[in-house]
Amino acid sequence: MSAPTHSQWATLITEQRNLASMQIDAMSTRDALQIINDQDKTVALAVEAQLDSIAKATDLVYTALSNGGRLFYIGAGTSGRLGVLDASECPPTYGVSPDLVQGIIAGGLPALTRSQEGAEDLAEDGANALKDRNCSDNDIVMGIAASGMTPFVIGALQYAKTIGSKTIFFSCNPQAAQKVFADAHITPKVGPEVITGSTRMKAGTATKLVLNMITTTTMIKLGTVYENLMVDLSPSCQKLIDRAQRILCAITDLSPQDSIQKLEDAQGDLKTAVVMAKRAVSYETARQLLAHHRGNVRNALESDA
Repeated sequence: MSAPTHSQWATLITEQRNLASMQIDAMSTRDALQIINDQDKTVALAVEAQLDSIAKATDLVYTALSNGGRLFYIGAGTSGRLGVLDASECPPTYGVSPDLVQGIIAGGLPALTRSQEGAEDLAEDGANALKDRNCSDNDIVMGIAASGMTPFVIGALQYAKTIGSKTIFFSCNPQAAQKVFADAHITPKVGPEVITGSTRMKAGTATKLVLNMITTTTMIKLGTVYENLMVDLSPSCQKLIDRAQRILCAITDLSPQDSIQKLEDAQGDLKTAVVMAKRAVSYETARQLLAHHRGNVRNALESDA
């Protein structure tokens, strides 16, 4: 796929001028902020209109991950950075391997902190990025492109299709997105940006919301959450050690001191400590129960086994 032409870019919703902000350069600070805030309020509603599509995408991700596959986010600029951000936050929050959810950005690591705009123009670079990660038909690829036309992203999705990977496409330009093959399309219509073409704003906010929804719900379905508590977190710093202790107290009614001891007895594994305390069983039995129920704490606590 070649880079889009001037006429193609001109038709995109995200490239149109926003009538509400036409005089923003002449406004007071407070009034300019009000315009931005008013526009931001519309983003959640645009995402809500896509809930069926987001659910379809989430089920595809869950199926892939529960069968040994990986999720690859791939994007350029703001879209790529948000994918990398969401992927990087899964391991400490849910205790999963860093390989499970991976973010790929056009231009590589330097693009995370410094714009590499030309890096998005070659479709073959997107395909090669997936090849470098040994992407297979077990994996799922989510292309993120606010414009719906980024060659780097489209090339990756086209390659994923040829190897049998399931695909998801996120864009804030529904008309452009319709031309891109994917197993699921997520296309919130956030409309023109406050600053014309600055898709780090409303489009970026919509992207962050959707990625959060997909990985959070997938991790819940994978059993990394009990009630609304992150029982699979990795206690890798003092904040998370303290959180693990508080979670154990909340679930079991143990005292803070007893929760510390129970976590030590569970060799630092929060899920194991929960099952040990709630079912009054040994470390070995708790581990067996969790293994039998594929790490799902609720099932391990409620089963007759």
